[in-house]
Amino acid sequence: MAQKIGVFDSGIGGLSVLQEIWRALPDTRTCYIADQKHVPYGSKPLEMVRSFAEGITEFLIEAGCTLIVVACNTASAASLGYLRQQYPAIPFVGMEPALKPAAERTTSGAVGVLATPATFQGALYASVVERFASHVEIRQHTCPGLVEQIEAGELDSKKTRKILSEALIPMRAEGIDTVVLGCTHYAFVIPLIREIAGEGVRVIDPSPAVARQVKKVYGQYVLDKNEVYTQSTTIGEQKPHQFWSTADPKKLGNLFPQLTGQTAEVKYLKWVKGALVAEPSG
Repeated sequence: MAQKIGVFDSGIGGLSVLQEIWRALPDTRTCYIADQKHVPYGSKPLEMVRSFAEGITEFLIEAGCTLIVVACNTASAASLGYLRQQYPAIPFVGMEPALKPAAERTTSGAVGVLATPATFQGALYASVVERFASHVEIRQHTCPGLVEQIEAGELDSKKTRKILSEALIPMRAEGIDTVVLGCTHYAFVIPLIREIAGEGVRVIDPSPAVARQVKKVYGQYVLDKNEVYTQSTTIGEQKPHQFWSTADPKKLGNLFPQLTGQTAEVKYLKWVKGALVAEPSG
């Protein structure tokens, strides 16, 4: 069977990871799901997010995906361990705040982390801090409303600037020299983060490192990499890349050029009793 990589997020944030995967594995087919009906995940209970992640995973496996990327820090915190237990035949790659490189590179000994409340509350984040960053000062901010601004395509609006200024200016005053992005959405406002944080502050986006891990896992576990794509899949069409949204697909389609420089046909998925159902074609 032809191989596909499944990628999902609560919304558009995971597209920052998807673009890096395309660069790392340019000939690989992908299937992207934006669960925009439930965005943002970061303010929701972890148990609820885990149920969303399980439903999406079931759909991606049925769609023929043989490797799944949880391109969302909150969903990774809520469900990555659970998904690996439930689907042992499927390799998963998830997100975690890049505190290890931040702790290694900081010269001031102070690091800022921008992430959602659920990410900060998760055991995964606590483990990363304990393993790699216990010796540095960490300044955290949840940036309330920032995900919604990015979902609306407001990457440099007055409100977006205000949210980031309230997070970054106090951090800079406290001596941080590195900012870690703990939400995939935030990659789309890196230019604004750099502008507000000022010169001398490093911004670490984990997406390239995640793509490298995807490439490594793909090589280890996914066979027949040179196979011609002729096998039909259970869901969707035989296209190199497929895109789905659980809300208005036109919303994601309209944002695609702004975020990726490309156009995309986005199809609708409906949640029905905890499962995803594709809208019939035609």
